[in-house]
Amino acid sequence: MNKAAKHWNWKARREKPAFLAFADGTVLRGVPAGASIDRVGEVVFNTGLSGYQEILTDPSYAGQIVTMTYTEIGNCGINPEDIESRKLFLNGFIVHELTEPRNWRSMRSLNDYLQEAGIPALTGVDTRALTLKLREQGTQKACLCTTGGCTPEEAVARAQAWEGLDGQDYAARVTCNTPFEFDADGHMSSSWGLGGPLPPADCHVVCFDFGIKYNILRHLRRQGMRVTVVPAWSEPDDVLALQPDGVFLSNGPADPAAVTYAIETIRRLLGRVPIMGICLGHQLLGCAVGGRTYRLKFGHHGCNHPVMDLTTRKVEITSQNHNFAVDPDTLPDNVEVTHVNLNDQTVEGLRHTEYPMFCVQYHPEAAPGPHDAAYLFERFRTLITRT
Repeated sequence: MNKAAKHWNWKARREKPAFLAFADGTVLRGVPAGASIDRVGEVVFNTGLSGYQEILTDPSYAGQIVTMTYTEIGNCGINPEDIESRKLFLNGFIVHELTEPRNWRSMRSLNDYLQEAGIPALTGVDTRALTLKLREQGTQKACLCTTGGCTPEEAVARAQAWEGLDGQDYAARVTCNTPFEFDADGHMSSSWGLGGPLPPADCHVVCFDFGIKYNILRHLRRQGMRVTVVPAWSEPDDVLALQPDGVFLSNGPADPAAVTYAIETIRRLLGRVPIMGICLGHQLLGCAVGGRTYRLKFGHHGCNHPVMDLTTRKVEITSQNHNFAVDPDTLPDNVEVTHVNLNDQTVEGLRHTEYPMFCVQYHPEAAPGPHDAAYLFERFRTLITRT
């Protein structure tokens, strides 16, 4: 069999032996790809046209089955420079058309990468119809079956029985086990637009790893910060013993309200050291100051979400990946909203008026892009030097 015939696998494309079974009984058939394994998860859609490798290696997708809305995925292949964490944490991947790599940076195909990582995938799916389903009905629990050893009825039952992500602490599942120093020499490259001579590391930042992406660490180092990464469950006294000039709270997966130990730790650090948070870190800060979070209908996942900075009235196009948001009506008077989402008016940023603290819901490290919000790392540096 030649390479083209092996790739297209016409018989499988006609028969569509794999499927995605939702808890509501809906079944979408497709062609199996990636690892031959059946997995349950929460199905979300990502509106990015590119950056699938960064999406796959973003720990914030733990427990989720990611649907790419762009029609062809795989053209760029996989390369070691665009990996954003130590492994793949998502539960499954769905694309309309899985293609062979045609990029000079590619070291292997997307399909091979998924197989080696043990992640099942489904292709040949009408991803437009799937996206409309999620947009209209909200995030759905589902079972992705690629082995042929599960009937649609059994898969629906598995999806219904799965506990889902609400009330689940997934930060503890994706965090590092022990503290470590970020190795700038091994992780900085011109490929991220962060190459060239690095400034002296004249201040020290401790980063809580709730599912941190490498590009966050690169941006912090580029701002002249020495970076120590600590596990999600680190105690405040242990963090302060490291004598940090600032504390950073990372992105991460699932329900912020379930990460109660981190909320208490952050509450004890407030006012004692400058703090910046993004994504899950933003939500945890919101909870630490007395606010509450709630689940969005289908979440924000993509590279094209408009956000207004209320302090400057400038609009940024941002990269986002979250299913929960901070309720502004539950915040105390000494915490103000600094950024809002222009699509649905949800909270995208907070600032404490008494303590040196700010946070944003979106991803200023933008891997994949855009880069409109990269200035926030410089703002963190300024917050540290002025405190």
